[in-house]
Amino acid sequence: MPAHVRTIQTAVPPTILDQSVAREIFASQDGLTRLGERLVRTSFDVSGIDTRHTVVEELDGSTPVGEPTFYDAAAGALLAPSTRTRNEVYIEAARTLFVDAARRALDDCAEIEASDVTHVVTVSCTGFYSPGPDYEIVRKLGLATGTQRYHIGFMGCYGAFPALRAAAAFCEADPRAVVLIVSCEVCTIHVRSSNDPDQIVASSVFGDGAAAAIVTAAPGPAGTPTLRIDKLASELTPVGEEDMAWTIGDTGFEMVLSAAVPKIIDTYIRPALEPLLVDEPWLAEDLPNRIARWAIHPGGRSILDKVQSTLGLSVEQLTPSRRILRDYGNMSSATVLFVLKEILQSPGDVSEERVCAMAFGPGLTVETGLFTRVDR
Repeated sequence: MPAHVRTIQTAVPPTILDQSVAREIFASQDGLTRLGERLVRTSFDVSGIDTRHTVVEELDGSTPVGEPTFYDAAAGALLAPSTRTRNEVYIEAARTLFVDAARRALDDCAEIEASDVTHVVTVSCTGFYSPGPDYEIVRKLGLATGTQRYHIGFMGCYGAFPALRAAAAFCEADPRAVVLIVSCEVCTIHVRSSNDPDQIVASSVFGDGAAAAIVTAAPGPAGTPTLRIDKLASELTPVGEEDMAWTIGDTGFEMVLSAAVPKIIDTYIRPALEPLLVDEPWLAEDLPNRIARWAIHPGGRSILDKVQSTLGLSVEQLTPSRRILRDYGNMSSATVLFVLKEILQSPGDVSEERVCAMAFGPGLTVETGLFTRVDR
């Protein structure tokens, strides 16, 4: 029996980071070279992003109360807090976002009580603490103390897919399973001023947010659309290990996101889709028409451009991904769930539509999912 995503709900911090304001902050730093300043302005301007959300209130350009931690507005200077300081901010902010998103998912499924949840799977790569978010959700939402808990950590932008794979396996093993997936990323605590092109790109695209999904074997009550999980697959490209990476430094986590990533995706995206379509090879013969909806992780505008052109997708098929990029930026593992939420909640013209989801991460790893949006 296939598993079904019954709902996807999201939560974001209240501080909105306007892309033009952020561009001026990063472009005006004393340590930038002339080339660095040009790269900052270009990266921010061509990102396809209008706004992002951040837990770092100082980054909106306002003057903070008390001693600044990340940005001294009076001096116009980005600061360099230690990894410990950044992680302390992660702990405080992530606790709220994880629980808020999880609560919204449960509230959206009136027929599911907190006591019905059998498994909690949390996902994050932007910070650490223990007892972790899985524990926090069980305690704050009043789940059963025997709820099985799992945490998927430090896998990057594709982390929601292993969580969905685990949830589908739990439901296949036990038709009574109710799996709560919660992904939360607080990316902006790791931004910094730099002349390094990879770090400049990271500073221009990453935002903060959380998403929660409830997965069950049952499709849900009539009148509520669900996403049936048909197949999930994972592939490593032959190259790209050094082009996308995520490491821990003394002053935060350090992102490598090279300009070669869109070209790697362009070259290997079709082979990466083959394992997903092996049971339904006819889909590959005409992807844009046989798979109506697409949830592509918006790692950046150039990535979406390459996926669209290589697979021959229409402007409309990429609209959900581009809209999430525009309004929220790249929230790492949570982002593809934001896109799937748009697809799940948008009106459908037919009772069943195929959906393909895709995310890219360190390795270079390509995670894919084939779903059916069922409107009952």
